[in-house]
Amino acid sequence: MSEETDSHVQALNTAQKQMYENRFDAALETLRPVLEAEPDHTDALYMQAVCCRYLQQFDAAQAALDRIKRTAPDFGRAFQEEGHLLRQRGETGRALTAYQRACQFNPALVASWRAQAELLQAAGRPEESRLAAAQADRVSALPRELISVTHLLHEGKLLKAEKLCRAFLQKTPHHVEGMRLLAELGNRFGVLEDADFLLESAIEFDPDNPQLRLDHIQILRKRQKFEAALAQAQHLYETEPDNPLFQSHFAIESMQTGHYQRALDLFDQVLERLPQDPATHTSRGHALKTLGRQDEAVAAYRRAYSAQPDYGDAWYGLANLKTYRFTDEEIAGMQAQEASPDLTFANRIHLCFALGKAFEDRKDYDASFAYYERANALKKLQTRYTAEQMDEELEAQASLCTPDLFAKQGGKGCDAPDPIFIVGLPRAGSTLLEQILASHSQVDGTLELPNILALSHRLRGRNRSDRTRYPRILNELEADQLRELGEDYIENTRIHRAGAPFFTDKMPNNFRHIGLIKLILPNAKIIDARREPMACCFSGFKQLFAEGQEFTYGLEEVGRYYRGYVELMEHWDRVLPGEILCVQYEDVVADLETQVRRILDFCGLPFEQACLDFHATERAVRTASSEQVRQPINTKGIEQWRHFEAHLDPLKQALGPALETYRTPA
Repeated sequence: MSEETDSHVQALNTAQKQMYENRFDAALETLRPVLEAEPDHTDALYMQAVCCRYLQQFDAAQAALDRIKRTAPDFGRAFQEEGHLLRQRGETGRALTAYQRACQFNPALVASWRAQAELLQAAGRPEESRLAAAQADRVSALPRELISVTHLLHEGKLLKAEKLCRAFLQKTPHHVEGMRLLAELGNRFGVLEDADFLLESAIEFDPDNPQLRLDHIQILRKRQKFEAALAQAQHLYETEPDNPLFQSHFAIESMQTGHYQRALDLFDQVLERLPQDPATHTSRGHALKTLGRQDEAVAAYRRAYSAQPDYGDAWYGLANLKTYRFTDEEIAGMQAQEASPDLTFANRIHLCFALGKAFEDRKDYDASFAYYERANALKKLQTRYTAEQMDEELEAQASLCTPDLFAKQGGKGCDAPDPIFIVGLPRAGSTLLEQILASHSQVDGTLELPNILALSHRLRGRNRSDRTRYPRILNELEADQLRELGEDYIENTRIHRAGAPFFTDKMPNNFRHIGLIKLILPNAKIIDARREPMACCFSGFKQLFAEGQEFTYGLEEVGRYYRGYVELMEHWDRVLPGEILCVQYEDVVADLETQVRRILDFCGLPFEQACLDFHATERAVRTASSEQVRQPINTKGIEQWRHFEAHLDPLKQALGPALETYRTPA
């Protein structure tokens, strides 16, 4: 810890003591040097807002809270303090909204639950008041340590939260809420296997606890253990078949396992009871989009925003169809909602991405870029991604996955030839290549499978300070370990297959783990889906991803990532000559048949006409390109980035030599 940080901690502790003594002027003076050095210091701004409220300096208090919400949009205590401020000013309706958002971002804020209960009771909503009061009582009854863990968890102080939670569980090893919180920390850290085990164990201790099962569903879905997630959702549904929350979860997990009609029937059940629920209309739209029923999807998204005009997910659902064009009235409606100071952070992100697409379709490229830029800047605030850390990770792969490693460890893994990995960057044409291959009678098209990324996390271990343990550990694995890891991959991905001898795995970020893949699955095929860098990077910048891909939320970040990707792929080609087929998107567009034959030859598959007629293949497609791959090949997307070229100098600078060197030798 630096001296400056030491002095800030001391100042915050002093200011907190002064606030307990009602010396708010003195506390503001103590906080002043901290905020001069770090104007966006969240804790100092929060304390400043509290002091200003007690001193009746309401505008200054609101200004401090607004600054927090711009830089730390999920900081629940800021919304709680805003609730107190609004309530003091007599704005009880807005205060209730603020308290509700506070609990959304941090469910351990007892004062916000109590305030909601009081305001709801005064508004003549006794049942909702009772539920809020019950939540306050539930949180208050938790051990003090777990309340602290919850605060730390929801304020992003994950290492402190983990340390405190583990210490508590050492004393009380079977406390299910402690286990649940540690599982959530595992989720945040990406250690999904541990989170899965913790929740499975907690459910054994408390099988009637629905929150454990709801959390477990989320983890199982992230691990793409869809059948297990479906079983948990079905259990909840069968215990309370009329519960809209359980109906909705059962519907979503039914979608993930391909039971789309059942999902749609369940969504209809929810809408019978909650006809204006925007989330259900939107989820229904997503299901219809996946099935290629675009007109019905459009109608569902429109019903969602009609029910709640600021519901950003519905507006972005329309934009993400790629082929939808917004009306003048819809654009005006989105702009009006986006201008509202009370719009939630998540809804603002969705609306800005949707408006970027709307104005791009109108050929108003400056307005479009302004919205895309705003959307990305907001989204970046929610990520912990740093280009420097990614550069270190890619460099570790190149420096440690050497010819000596493959000479020593090569050929020891599972010899199954089944997987065809499609790697690269998102928006580089991987969905198109998957659709081509999935149109072949011998290939199952699956999903962006998380198995390799999960394995890399497992090999990295718990010691986060040892950043090169993986891939360094690949030198140490025994032959039977490498074989078992490959066999586990084949077995764990079997659920996504339909019986064909080969299958695709199109997780784009697997390019970072090609060394691991070739050691555990030496006969796997690897295809590098590559696209011209400006087109690829800007297409990623325009896209709001469901999760992951944090490097896309900044022009410099996505440019550096693409550059690192090209350099690492050059390394893989040097140490694994002939093992990777690079397929250039622009070449596929220019001469589809030649590239299809080239891909099939590389995979050892006979030519089939269906691969050329890929757009006629009926299958569920869940990525952002779902509508595009249902159309014949076209050149519309190749040069779209040039309309925005005046704004893209930071991207060009970040790409550097990759602007010229991205093409591999034929």
